[in-house]
Amino acid sequence: MIKSVHEPATIHEISAWILAAFTLFFVVKLSLLPALISGLLVFQLVHIITPYIARRFPSKRPGNYSKIWAVGILVAIIVSLLAVAGASLVAFLRSDAGSVTVLLAKMAQILEDSRKILPGWVLEHLPADAIAFKELVTTWLRLHADQLQVVGKEAGRVTVHIIIGMIIGGIVALREAVTIDHYKPFARALAGRAHLFSDAFRRVVFAQIRISAVNTFFTAVYLAAVLPMAGIHLPLIKTMIAITFIVGLIPVIGNLISNTVIVVVSLSQSLGVAIGSLLYLIVIHKFEYFLNARIVGTQIRANAWELLIAMLCMEAAFGLVGVVAAPIYYAYVKAELRARDLI
Repeated sequence: MIKSVHEPATIHEISAWILAAFTLFFVVKLSLLPALISGLLVFQLVHIITPYIARRFPSKRPGNYSKIWAVGILVAIIVSLLAVAGASLVAFLRSDAGSVTVLLAKMAQILEDSRKILPGWVLEHLPADAIAFKELVTTWLRLHADQLQVVGKEAGRVTVHIIIGMIIGGIVALREAVTIDHYKPFARALAGRAHLFSDAFRRVVFAQIRISAVNTFFTAVYLAAVLPMAGIHLPLIKTMIAITFIVGLIPVIGNLISNTVIVVVSLSQSLGVAIGSLLYLIVIHKFEYFLNARIVGTQIRANAWELLIAMLCMEAAFGLVGVVAAPIYYAYVKAELRARDLI
């Protein structure tokens, strides 16, 4: 579907680029990013798994009916598993064992109790007391509630968007698995843009999932094994592990968020434990730097500074939702430029 780089762009391709740009703009502007991501996730999972099923259970019956049933069942299983996983995560984070609210309250209390052992230059950048910390967090959440879209009545709308997006992704995957279309020029150009964007999504998201999983594994080993072996037991370990994986899906800045949480909670034991946690996390991220360069660099050929600039610009334009969209959008733009041999 992608035209040769040596041929000039046609009016159909230029029109498709303009339409794609407007579509991506309105996706973030109208808060449709959760639906887009969930739909693409289901679509890509079906495309990744289908070939393995086809090789393991080859169909001997004529026609596409067996393939339709196989892909349809796979779509239903994937959507169900994603829904259960999402509901389980939400339930865990709302429970007493994994509550983010409890974690924030604990961090506030730890900072208050640690003021006597922290150096003055650190205290200058911390809230005056636990109440001030809670007020700071509350103010930040209030200012960004429309961007987080997980507060109050927005949560229901986002959940519906995610479910609809997964259903659409499954329907498109089912259609692509059993149908061969002969597109007309403009439709072919649009399909080319969709193919590049879907491929960029797969490269960025699945690469970041692998990176986040590795980071979470080493963090979990430290929190649940290394520290207890040394006689140190931090509170809310499960919550910190869950947050490490979730925020780790955001390139670069996700690690900063999880590291801050872990170091602050480590202060509940002593300043030495907090410094030890910081040093351990630095060592992990030095290792991850090479892993990140290998995975992300290989997949989208982008350096950390490129992603940071893209995320900074998208955050300035669209807020927190822009931070999530930036790596995917940037990878797509680079894919379009490489397709025309411009970079």
